[in-house]
Amino acid sequence: MPLSEHEQKLLEQMERALYAEDPKFASSMKGQRRAGPPKKRVVAGLCVAVLGLACVVAGVGLELIWLGGLGFAVMVAGVAWASGVGSGGADGATLTDTSTGRTRHTGRARRTRGAADDRQGRFMQRMENRWDERRRGGAY
Repeated sequence: MPLSEHEQKLLEQMERALYAEDPKFASSMKGQRRAGPPKKRVVAGLCVAVLGLACVVAGVGLELIWLGGLGFAVMVAGVAWASGVGSGGADGATLTDTSTGRTRHTGRARRTRGAADDRQGRFMQRMENRWDERRRGGAY
């Protein structure tokens, strides 16, 4: 559905305001589109999901609980694989709210071995920061 003329003007105005406010971020985001998983991967994942669904139906029909459970696991794995979940993903971007100065990292960064303790520490630090922010009355 195409945008109306008013919506297009509004969008252009928002883009200009973004360039004026944070030109570095705006230029880094210009032209970047998040590509989904490859079509072959989607088709293969959906085929695996259909195979899992067939196992669930067969498990119910034959009254074999283990076959139904296995089929469900295969189905979930196929859908996850088709959608690209757990693929290692892009490194994401760092977003800065110019009104508050807060910085937030989006996406997942690649991790090295032995970083589990570091991840846990950062997670707990983020949770503590959010809790402190809520207690101070700020909107998070």
